[in-house]
Amino acid sequence: MKKEFKQEWRNRYALNGILLYLVCTIFICYLSFNVRTNQLTPITWNALFWIIMLFASVNAVAKSFMGEKSERQLYYYTIVSPQALIIARVLYNSMLLLLMSFVGFAFYSLILGNPVQDQTLFLINLFLASIGFSSTLTLISAIASKAGSNQTLMAILGFPILLPILLMVIKVSKNAMDGLDWSSSLDELLTLLAINLIVGAVSYLLFPYLWRT
Repeated sequence: MKKEFKQEWRNRYALNGILLYLVCTIFICYLSFNVRTNQLTPITWNALFWIIMLFASVNAVAKSFMGEKSERQLYYYTIVSPQALIIARVLYNSMLLLLMSFVGFAFYSLILGNPVQDQTLFLINLFLASIGFSSTLTLISAIASKAGSNQTLMAILGFPILLPILLMVIKVSKNAMDGLDWSSSLDELLTLLAINLIVGAVSYLLFPYLWRT
């Protein structure tokens, strides 16, 4: 993780590019929907937010393995265990997506308003979604890197795995916007937590076999 932070600090253009993407996309939504005339409904607000977060997450995590040359990956193979590498990447990407998500949510709320009634539930949902996106996309990035860094393969593999996460987070977000009781979102939150644990366990167990190929 220390190496990841140093590398990100050295190449700050990557983080700056992601933040710029967030700012520009949100501002384009503001111009397109003309919020001053109240044309942006809560349902549209929710859908736009998660579309922006999804594509920003893909852009942020895709470089985990796909942005590295095979020579560097071979060097990592000689000095660290595969378990340590995948855990470090997942934790680092989780921190990166958490930062990006909360900054994006703050700016999104500032520009397009904030119709969320239960802020705590929405933030917990955002936290679990960021962890889920990170663990899923990190493993997919590793698989795609072994197939010649194929972006198309990453999209094909990512969609069926990310779809259940998106369905859960959109529903919980809608409940938070409506101010419903937490009991109505408990099943979805537990499902999100279970998906995160399963994907994390699968990454830990299967990555060593992938790393040796």
